[in-house]
Amino acid sequence: MLQTLQKEFAEVLDVPGYLPCISIVMPFDPKMNLHTELAHKLKIAVSKIEVELRSNYPEDKLKPVLEKLKRVINNLYYDTHKKTIAIFVSPLVEKIYYLDIPVEEKVIIDDSFEIRDLIYSKKQIHKFLLVELNSKWTKIYMGNGTQFIKVVSNRPANVAAYQNDIPEQTGNFSDRNKRKEVMLDKFLQHTDNGLGLLLQAYDLPLFVMGTERTVGHFKKITRHADRVVRYIPGNYEHKTEAELWELMSPFIADWKTIMQADLLKQINSAADHKKLVTGINEVWKAAAKKRGRLLIVEKNYIHPAQHGAVPEIIYSNSELLDRPFFIKDAVDDIIEKVLANGGDVEFVDEGFLQAYNKIALIEYYESI
Repeated sequence: MLQTLQKEFAEVLDVPGYLPCISIVMPFDPKMNLHTELAHKLKIAVSKIEVELRSNYPEDKLKPVLEKLKRVINNLYYDTHKKTIAIFVSPLVEKIYYLDIPVEEKVIIDDSFEIRDLIYSKKQIHKFLLVELNSKWTKIYMGNGTQFIKVVSNRPANVAAYQNDIPEQTGNFSDRNKRKEVMLDKFLQHTDNGLGLLLQAYDLPLFVMGTERTVGHFKKITRHADRVVRYIPGNYEHKTEAELWELMSPFIADWKTIMQADLLKQINSAADHKKLVTGINEVWKAAAKKRGRLLIVEKNYIHPAQHGAVPEIIYSNSELLDRPFFIKDAVDDIIEKVLANGGDVEFVDEGFLQAYNKIALIEYYESI
């Protein structure tokens, strides 16, 4: 019986031009915007959609999807802390996602849905963390693409705060030097602990700049070397924030390279914590169990599959044969599962995940 229903459903979907499918992806933050403003933007989007539908579909085909879209929008949940809303509507389907990923507004009318369009709509916000080290103090900044924001920490930012934790120096010159080295290491250790809390809260690419001596000490004690995208050697003690921003510009010019380098470091860190899942079958299983924090997948990777006897199991191409319940693209279904359960998704260049069978999932875990 189930096979018969699925066959009939597939036949409906295959009728040329049968389904006008509407996708709306829009920033949606009621805590930051007035309810009326969001409602007005959605009303304008619906008006544009109606004009295009009437230009391309007959009344009997556009009417059901238009009525469903209006009903969905009228019943949206505005009491949310999410940043984005994604609406997918056709005569047969309606899906609404409230998501944490920032997006550019996009409206698509087509004869099918592409969950990947939601990922392609993500804003490429150039956010990163910069740690400026020297032998006296530490400053940490968050860059957002246009400016620095100094991060306030509850940990001492000056090495002098730790001098009472070190035994009193003697008159010996070598002992005094050793004391300075110990103080610096202790100071940098506390800096690194604070940095760990920041990386837990802001999962961003990390840059570290400072003199060779200070950076050398930092490399020896840090627990977050796997998150540093680049070390920038030099003495920047007297640089203004504007001058630091100018120094950073060449390093963030190719943002895609920076992001992919950071993603690789996140993959390696997750593997060290035994929280990395790779390969389509294992990733499907983890996503079905709602364990996915970050899905990383090669763009254009498509994997037809078939459901197994339980939701956590799928069968790949070579195992399809006479099994029912065909999945057009398991990758799209995984993307949908990860997003619906509060995770994020990033596409990378083809070949980037060659060692991981084109797809990798980082599970939720505490990294500090």
